[in-house]
Amino acid sequence: MKASVSSVLITIVVALVVASLSLFTVDQRQNAIVFRLGEIVSVKTMPGLYFKVPLVDNVRYFDARILTLDAEEAQKFVTSENKPVLVDSFVKWRIVDVKQYYKSVQGDEGLARVRLAQAVNGSLREEFGKRTIHEVVSGEREQIMDLMRERADQIAREIGVHVLDVRLKRVDFTPEISESVYGRMQAERKRVANELRSTGFAEAEKIRADADKQRQVVIAQAYRDAQRLKGDGDAKASAIYARAFERNSEFYAFYRSLEAYRQSFKNKGDLLILDPNSEFFKYLKSPAGRAK
Repeated sequence: MKASVSSVLITIVVALVVASLSLFTVDQRQNAIVFRLGEIVSVKTMPGLYFKVPLVDNVRYFDARILTLDAEEAQKFVTSENKPVLVDSFVKWRIVDVKQYYKSVQGDEGLARVRLAQAVNGSLREEFGKRTIHEVVSGEREQIMDLMRERADQIAREIGVHVLDVRLKRVDFTPEISESVYGRMQAERKRVANELRSTGFAEAEKIRADADKQRQVVIAQAYRDAQRLKGDGDAKASAIYARAFERNSEFYAFYRSLEAYRQSFKNKGDLLILDPNSEFFKYLKSPAGRAK
């Protein structure tokens, strides 16, 4: 009885070992190639449980997911204007023919990335060489990416790879070109600033001249009005003096003499040297203006 139980256990263990050596699984993220003595026997692209010959067959797995090839550093390309630009790009790709992929690059993902990078860079160099800086920076960027994807995919098919997308992350001028562009922009801004400054100065001078002109006009008008008022006042004063003279000529002469005295001796330092018999002193000699 014990011997039969042991035999059953041994049989189960052997069966499990044989099963572990004979069965393998492929999930939805993988593709697999079954090798027999170094030769490809079959390719498994669907997920499931598969059988292999123990100790004879071996299985190698490959990634079936979408992979990304991102350039480590920007590459330099030359446009049709012979102007260098720096281009940073990335590629989305996937293994679609596992058997061809293995035969072409021995299943080495690093080698596949090198082949893809060469294909993309070659397409970029060709497309950029046909276009100007403006076209590659903004004008025809989408068209360039579509053409690159198509050409890169054609080359990638030779190694069993499908290129899903090629994108340009950045297209910049080289440092030398950037400095030159910056210098031109700075010079242009200075020119515009100087032009605006000159225009402003001219406008300020124009406004200042107009203000001075208006000031002169206002002063002239005020002077004219003042002279007119003064003339009116003098005329009225003359009329009053004339009427006073007509009424009492002697009093008018006396009043005019007083005005002359006041004006002559207005300041303390005023000095007059006259003949005592002068007409200027006639009212000082006699109130009636007659000499005694």
